Amino acid sequence: MICRHFGECGSCSIYESTYEEQLEKKLQKLSSLLSPFYDGEISPFASEREAYRARAEYKIYRDEDGLFYAMRHLDKKRYVKLQECPMVSLPIRKRMWRLLDIVQGDEELGKRLFGVEFLSTSTDEVLVTMLYHRRLEDEWQKRAKELEKMLDIRVIGRSRKQKIVVSSEYVTETLTVCAKEYSYRHYEQSFTQPNTGINEKMIEWAMDGAKEFGEGDFCELYAGAGNFTIPLSTLFEKALATEISKRSIHAALENCAINGVENITFVRMSSEEFTEALLGKREFNRLKGVDLQSYDLKTLLVDPPRSGLDEATRSLASMFKTIIYISCNPQTLARDLEELSRTHSVKRGALFDQFPYTPHMEAGVVLVKS
Repeated sequence: MICRHFGECGSCSIYESTYEEQLEKKLQKLSSLLSPFYDGEISPFASEREAYRARAEYKIYRDEDGLFYAMRHLDKKRYVKLQECPMVSLPIRKRMWRLLDIVQGDEELGKRLFGVEFLSTSTDEVLVTMLYHRRLEDEWQKRAKELEKMLDIRVIGRSRKQKIVVSSEYVTETLTVCAKEYSYRHYEQSFTQPNTGINEKMIEWAMDGAKEFGEGDFCELYAGAGNFTIPLSTLFEKALATEISKRSIHAALENCAINGVENITFVRMSSEEFTEALLGKREFNRLKGVDLQSYDLKTLLVDPPRSGLDEATRSLASMFKTIIYISCNPQTLARDLEELSRTHSVKRGALFDQFPYTPHMEAGVVLVKS
């Protein structure tokens, strides 16, 4: 037993077997899904057994005994009052219980608080978002500022149509990839990889694939804040990346500046829109000043949402010589491979265990044009 709440807390639904047994079952499942397209070895990347989650979200539960962090029960009908949470990172763990004790005794900070979200880094920075069912006034901001100093954190308060940034709305993470450090600003409520150790392994795996099979210029769809884009761009002369979120584009440009990267052009558009632009079917003002014809795009990385690639994007991907596909849903990856395997062959496969003690897994494949 790693956590006293195994068997109750719905966050970790697989707990009766050892971690090694869980990982082997996931590997067997992924091998079965990929078997129509790939009969080679799938590289498993195991997670740390605890303290691996850089993000955590908790409900605040109230009863006659006070306030508690809570998670939904496995039966989905009730909540579990937490006494520990070994899965969260050490920077979160060493602050979360002190924060709860402070809020317990502070009427201003505790009044109608219903949720707390943590975002941490491996460099011991923590951003805390406190969610309320009431409007936050000046007194709350004063107390939140004191809370920041007591716990060495950054605090954001949210209520309906209200957001108060007490000092900063981001933390800066440092990843070590292929013996080189990269820095990233992670903004509150923006997408970031939840398992820092596995994230570093995913980027290194993608870079290894690009080193062996990549050619031409580099293209990435669903680029986010540049998690993969920035390290992989060091392998290519030029890179072109798309992302639909304006805020993520802003963070990506900041991250390029922080890391001294100048060979990436970020474009704010969906993968569907970029497909139309690249095929010359439609013109976009957002591409003004970007000469698509000047790129020799032959290597593509995609890290799509759980729904996978749409039909148009699968068609676009099939035009690239090399495709590096990172998937948070192996079911849709297998579906997409049915079409991509008509033009490409899978050369590498990987399992990334971002979420131990759950059935979720991430996968990666490298495809090369047949």
